[in-house]
Amino acid sequence: MNPNTARVVECYGRRVVLALTDGKRYPAEVFGKRLRVVCGDEVEIDIDQANSGLQVIRALPRNTHFTRTNAQGQPEILAANITQLVVLMSDHPPSDPFIVDRYLAGAELGGIKALIAITKRDLGNSPEILEHMKKYKQAGYNIFNVSAHDPTTLEPLTQALENEVSMLVGESGVGKSTLTNTILGIHVQRIREISSATGEGRHTTVSSILFDLPHLNGSLIDSPGVRDYAPAPVNDLQIAFGWREFARYSGQCKFNNCLHLREPGCAILAAVTSGQIDQRRHESYRRLVNLMRQLLPSYERH
Repeated sequence: MNPNTARVVECYGRRVVLALTDGKRYPAEVFGKRLRVVCGDEVEIDIDQANSGLQVIRALPRNTHFTRTNAQGQPEILAANITQLVVLMSDHPPSDPFIVDRYLAGAELGGIKALIAITKRDLGNSPEILEHMKKYKQAGYNIFNVSAHDPTTLEPLTQALENEVSMLVGESGVGKSTLTNTILGIHVQRIREISSATGEGRHTTVSSILFDLPHLNGSLIDSPGVRDYAPAPVNDLQIAFGWREFARYSGQCKFNNCLHLREPGCAILAAVTSGQIDQRRHESYRRLVNLMRQLLPSYERH
């Protein structure tokens, strides 16, 4: 990073917080209506002569970007230049595995590594969450069963953060901010208790924030909790690349354009029938195919 560049560590529309080469963080404004930046972006900066502050004048090319479909059905970039997605699941409140699947698919489609962390281990693991752990391991994902209140359980996960720019994602109340606090060793994020009235998590992080992990030569992004998530729209044939376990059967289907839904001679469907691929995971794939078809016009889908 040269003296005229910085990294976006917080973003609030036109206002951002930048990490400069001196290691300090400074507020700045984004110059120009067309320029859009997100947490993790590397940017060029200049001095705003009128306000004697910093301004972002250009975003540098991104190595990766993690996206979602926004409320308008359009792709929206959530973070840039991350190398690893850490998807959090919990029993308290119970996570929706279909949302977890879509997060994993978003990482796969974006060329980003992904792993799963089961949080709140100190409260116990239900048979349901243990079964999910088994199926995700079968699909090829590394699973970490952790408690933010027991640092010894965090050691394997912490090692997985070394030399990575990792982003924590998951539903509201899954424990992202608590886990961030423990990993960093300081109280950097506000934490609220789970709503006793609804059993749902309250949003404690309103914007993605990047923290340095100098002892691990890495960085950690804590993201806002969500009620739902879907990757950016892609065409029919691309969706299967979001399911890691499908790759084992690549090229084995009868038809080259097989969508693995009901086609004869489909190797994926045969693997589901034999138990080599989890039936619920395949149902999750089918749901995402239907969702993407709603978002993309027919000529783009094909």
